[in-house]
Parts: sequence; C-alpha cells; structure tokens
Amino acid sequence: ANQLAHRLIELGVGPEVRVGVAVPRSAQLLTALLAVLKAGGTYVPLDPDYPAERVAYMLDDSQAKVLLTLADVLEPQAGVQTVFADQCHDYPQHNPQVGVAAQNLAYVI
Repeated sequence: ANQLAHRLIELGVGPEVRVGVAVPRSAQLLTALLAVLKAGGTYVPLDPDYPAERVAYMLDDSQAKVLLTLADVLEPQAGVQTVFADQCHDYPQHNPQVGVAAQNLAYVI
C-alpha cells in the first residue's frame, strides 16, 4: 500500500483529490483503498464489471483525477491518469508523509 501511495502522490493525489478505484473484491482492493487513504486522497468505488461507458461517466461525474485498477481489469480511460495497482513495485516502502485533516473527504459514493 505504501508503494502505491507514493505513486499516487507522484501523480498529484492529496487531500480532496478523487481517485476512482476499480478493483475486484479481494486483498488487492483493500490494498488499493489503503493506498488512496495513505496518499491523502478520496476514493470513488467503481464496480469493475460495469460497462466502460458507465465507468467513464462515473469518473467524469465524480471529477476523479486518477483511475486505480489492475492491468487485466480495465483499460486506461480518457481524461484521467490510470495507475495499475499491480505494477507499482519500484516505489519506496516507507509511510508517505501527507497533511490530512479530519475534515478531509475519505470517499465519495
């Protein structure tokens, strides 16, 4: 989760920055959600089984800046930066240092 959080921070994720998360229910989903929170971001849960048009609409409507998914689940979407959670192994493993306050969003449904 720390490595993925560092990748998200590199892309500008921080407090109030929304990240669409389209990962099947698994341990990888927990890692993805924790990474968004460690980066200080706000996650937008997306069902990876939705049609591409629905995912694109939800990303646009939620104003997500980043899509976090797996390489075999979704293809990159127009208008958002795509991060494949299973391809971020070259980043630091230590906890990222971010400034998050209690009033910052954690998720958007």
